[in-house]
Amino acid sequence: MKEQEIRNREALNEYLELVRQDSETLLRDKSSFVSIACPGCASTSHAFQFEKFGFHYVQCRDCETLFVNPRPPYQELKRIYENSRSTKYWVEEFFLPVAEIRREKIFKPRAEFIGAEFPGLSQGRIGDVGAGFGLFLQELKKIWMGADLVAIEPSADMASICRSKGVSVIERMLEEMDPSPQFDLLTAFELFEHIYAPQEFLKKIFSLLKPGGYFLLTTLNGLGFDIQLLWERSKSVFPPNHLNFFNPRAISGLLERAGFETLNVTTPGELDWDIVEGIYQNEGTDPGRFFKTVSDHGTDQAKRELQTWIKNHRFSSHMRAIARK
Repeated sequence: MKEQEIRNREALNEYLELVRQDSETLLRDKSSFVSIACPGCASTSHAFQFEKFGFHYVQCRDCETLFVNPRPPYQELKRIYENSRSTKYWVEEFFLPVAEIRREKIFKPRAEFIGAEFPGLSQGRIGDVGAGFGLFLQELKKIWMGADLVAIEPSADMASICRSKGVSVIERMLEEMDPSPQFDLLTAFELFEHIYAPQEFLKKIFSLLKPGGYFLLTTLNGLGFDIQLLWERSKSVFPPNHLNFFNPRAISGLLERAGFETLNVTTPGELDWDIVEGIYQNEGTDPGRFFKTVSDHGTDQAKRELQTWIKNHRFSSHMRAIARK
């Protein structure tokens, strides 16, 4: 899989520019911004790393989580997520043109992984938090025809799209749901980096799972290859959308403090090398002498083997965690 297959570079750059412009409305009055402890381990010891779009990123000295601090209040972030030019552009111009490619390259393999990992849940109740267009649940339905699949999606537009595809919907923010053990498995894909209060989010997930139920999340690894090489220049780093960058150790500790048993944390990403090489070759970003040498002189096999090493040793920026109640 190549980055350009699943996200158009020009559309991504336009989206990020709109995010920057939308964020200016939050920066006009920073008096309501909140200073927080580390969202990973609650430590108050952190060091400033860089500023981007007017927001400060700091890194925890204990668990190495990278996070926005101080940050806008929850209600202001919610307004940007739900009603902004960047969100509208992401849906209509960035995601929809590649939706079917993403179905084949991302959502179908994701559903196949779930089916193989949790065979005993094929008749269970499964909820996808932040389900978007419902593509993952559609693919999972092909494998688990007897499962009760539910999209937990606060966006009225996306909830309507899910219903049009025959997907059951709970149209509200997860944080606003009544806690009652009702799910055998909850999933959250590429959502956790957006969460204002990760510990409270996990406590709500815990309350919604049946005893022995599972939670699977994917998020960005702040100690991952492309983020470490590019740092503030990384296109995965864009506030106020991406607030938290955990890592394998930090996410394990966070899950366990919420009451979960962490079963495994992996980094199954396939695009780290391709992401950095893409902006080096197409946009002139300097990723360092060694990277440029390998990019210019290395064979395709060498690059594939390096990506495999990155993935297998938990240095990919795409991270997956599985936990049990």
